[in-house]
Amino acid sequence: MNAMVYSTNPTKEQGLSQSTMSFSEENELEDLKRLDPQAVSAIYDRYFSEVYRFVCYRLNDEHIAEDIASDVFVRLLETTQAGRGPQTNLKSWLLSTASHIVIDHLRKAYRRPESELLESLKDGTPDPSQDFEVRESDRRIKRAIGTLTEEQQFVITLRFNQGYSLDETANLMNKNVNSVKQLQFRALAALNRTMSEMP
Repeated sequence: MNAMVYSTNPTKEQGLSQSTMSFSEENELEDLKRLDPQAVSAIYDRYFSEVYRFVCYRLNDEHIAEDIASDVFVRLLETTQAGRGPQTNLKSWLLSTASHIVIDHLRKAYRRPESELLESLKDGTPDPSQDFEVRESDRRIKRAIGTLTEEQQFVITLRFNQGYSLDETANLMNKNVNSVKQLQFRALAALNRTMSEMP
């Protein structure tokens, strides 16, 4: 597989002081750079479910989410082996890479003919016994989120699906808290506007 390499902005990553990382994060990254098999396995065990939940929320398809989450870790190994892996915040790198792959997946899906999409994509709707209004609301929210910028989708997913605090989200996005607040405000305003315009 000839995978494209995605990473967070390296200048921002390198600009963070080493003192912002915990001792275990530093060890984790050092072991990863050496491609230590136990460290790689521990990183996979520690972060896979979080990356999977992030992708599943964005796509609402468990099978595709599992494939993409696995691809994130393949890319982690590829970039680390090439000397371009994460420098400071492993979780941020993983979620950012997952976000890029999701965007690529959605772009490819939108370019395919509708009939091919209907045949190839499994129905991601909840169990039929659930209330129709809840399903319809979820569908409208997902469609509205898809109209946001990549950065806005990222902040909405981290804050409201993953449940990260403003500080945690700022750290993961390499931004300050006020920037995250502004980004979140703009994203929610855009969501409200889009949803009010939907039929």
